[in-house]
Amino acid sequence: MPKAKTKPKTRKRLTPSDREKEIIEEAVQFFAEVGFEGKTRDLAKRIGITQPLLYRYFPNKEDLIERVYKEVFLNWINPEWSVKLKDRSVPLQQRLVEFYLSYATTVHRYEWIRIYFFSGLMGKPLNRRYIRLAEDEFLKPMCEEIRLECNLPDIKKLPITPLELERFWVMHGGLFYYAVRKNIYHANVLNDYEEIVSTSVQVMLEGTKSIAAKELDL
Repeated sequence: MPKAKTKPKTRKRLTPSDREKEIIEEAVQFFAEVGFEGKTRDLAKRIGITQPLLYRYFPNKEDLIERVYKEVFLNWINPEWSVKLKDRSVPLQQRLVEFYLSYATTVHRYEWIRIYFFSGLMGKPLNRRYIRLAEDEFLKPMCEEIRLECNLPDIKKLPITPLELERFWVMHGGLFYYAVRKNIYHANVLNDYEEIVSTSVQVMLEGTKSIAAKELDL
């Protein structure tokens, strides 16, 4: 007997909000894999929609990239991070360790790291915007808290120096590069990340206590 003909599969009709969510989620994965040179027609094909339909939600590629930035760099930020960094009822070392352990659950993701680097390589401003955000929301408050910890002048009396900020960037960047080595280069790394964070924070605090007063000419 001849085989019965099978009906071609049809895509489930989605609401506009669900379709937009689908496009954003796929765009994050797509740009993380191929970079921002990836073509929107290839993205549309991957999703299973037409390019004109994609442009109905995002009129141009730059609009789509802007939404990817919001999704990856802003929506994944935990609003409690800034609050807990300033909670002086908790010892500063504990606050910093807990921040970096929680921060890693977001920033050490495959999509986050790759989009961050693709942005820099392509000259897109996404990672530069995130750097400013990280500096204002996390690193400058850390500088303020370590001033208090070390009995140094309040930042209202003596503004944060470039060297103070760079010291935190060195620690911050070093912990991020651990994730790059592990997830991008697949290098052999010490798997005890909590110990790495704890040691790095301790070195930062003890080092600052020993040199900050002299550095600020106090």
